[in-house]
Amino acid sequence: MAISSAGIGSGLDVGKIVEQMVAAEKTPLKKLEVKAEGIQTQISTYGEIKSLTSKLGDIVSKLTRDSAWNGVNISSSNSTISGTMTGIAAPGTYNIKVDRLAQAQTTVLGGSGLPGGTTLDRGTLTIDMKPLSITQSEDQYKVEIKVTGTDTLETLAAKVNDSGLGIRMQASIVKDADGKERLMLRSKDTGEINEFTVNFAADDAGSSTNKLGADDKGNFAAAQAAQNAKVTLNGVEMESNSNTFANTLPGMSFTVSEVTTNATLTVKADTEAMKKNIQEFVDAYNELNDLLAQSTKYSEETKLAGALQGDSATVSLQNTLRMLTQGISGSKGGLTRLSDIGIQMQEGGKLSLDTSKLDKALTNLNDLKGLFANKADSLGMGGGIAVNFKNFTDKLLSLDGTLNTKTDSLERTLKSNTAEQDKVNKRADALETRLYQQYSALDVKMASLNALNSYVTQMVTTWNKAKD
Repeated sequence: MAISSAGIGSGLDVGKIVEQMVAAEKTPLKKLEVKAEGIQTQISTYGEIKSLTSKLGDIVSKLTRDSAWNGVNISSSNSTISGTMTGIAAPGTYNIKVDRLAQAQTTVLGGSGLPGGTTLDRGTLTIDMKPLSITQSEDQYKVEIKVTGTDTLETLAAKVNDSGLGIRMQASIVKDADGKERLMLRSKDTGEINEFTVNFAADDAGSSTNKLGADDKGNFAAAQAAQNAKVTLNGVEMESNSNTFANTLPGMSFTVSEVTTNATLTVKADTEAMKKNIQEFVDAYNELNDLLAQSTKYSEETKLAGALQGDSATVSLQNTLRMLTQGISGSKGGLTRLSDIGIQMQEGGKLSLDTSKLDKALTNLNDLKGLFANKADSLGMGGGIAVNFKNFTDKLLSLDGTLNTKTDSLERTLKSNTAEQDKVNKRADALETRLYQQYSALDVKMASLNALNSYVTQMVTTWNKAKD
């Protein structure tokens, strides 16, 4: 609150006096601001710890799942045969001979071909497809299409596509080299399950001609028969409606695209993916350990302490994480410690990974899986290393876990600090207002006294002149 006239009456430098007194009143503010900055740094650091803990939790969670240890690589000696994972596939080698490929049935109507727009004999065209399952009736995919005297192959194709068979069959017009039209009926999917029969009954029983080209009984022979794919797998014959054999090998399917005498499909454990997961665990742990160490240490060179030096919660977190790496898995296999697979703790708490030792452990996948993913009992005992890490990180990150409660506590402290700063600023503002009011009153009083002094001086001077 600035009063431009303050000091005029008294002759004092009121502005500077008030400024100094207000500054003295705000002295506690500096400590509060420094403390607030430290709290903000702690909150920020805990945010980084939460993020890295979550990252570590995601990685160890992956190591607790079967999918981390059951992955395989599928390779083929012949590019015309390929395999795909569909579940848990067992490693193995499979010799495959492809005897034939699956194909869709094709039946052609129109005899040797008809000029475009030729009208057809009147009658009934019956198309009968096999049911897709035993729960379907025999006539579920059987349709009777009336052929009128004005129908052509073009309109007949439309009637077929618009019928109930449209979901399993495609009717289309094809032209031969002479430009004559034929009606092609083709099942949309391959395999014997999609075969069909076609029959035409003319309305005129005495007619000896049939423009559609049926035999004397009104039936049509398939131009291409429906056919299942057939392979010989390790000496055993197998068939499939399509060129994909989906339920032949557990956890995988394979697709063939060419008849071949011999090919080898090899399924091997994906050890590279497992090594990558374990390396990610080591890296994530080291990243979190480095942050904790940096946050709690005191640097002799810079004479500066870490943001969380002396913080008991952080020190406890750091110690517990290190203890977990030294734990023993409840697995009954030969691998029970991280050191058994080449993971050792170095100076400063960091982990190192001996890849040659890990490669040796990867030859015993059951024991390696047990080391990380062994299930804990009802009391939470006997869990694998990854299981124990996951339980710990889950607790840390829960709403009432250490990381959230510590962050909440720091935020409450920061809020209290802000309130204290507000109080100091309000007291300083009140002091400034009060001082200016007081000095303004002093100016008024001093102005009055100065006027009185001038009056007295003038009267004395007048008296002295009167005496002379």
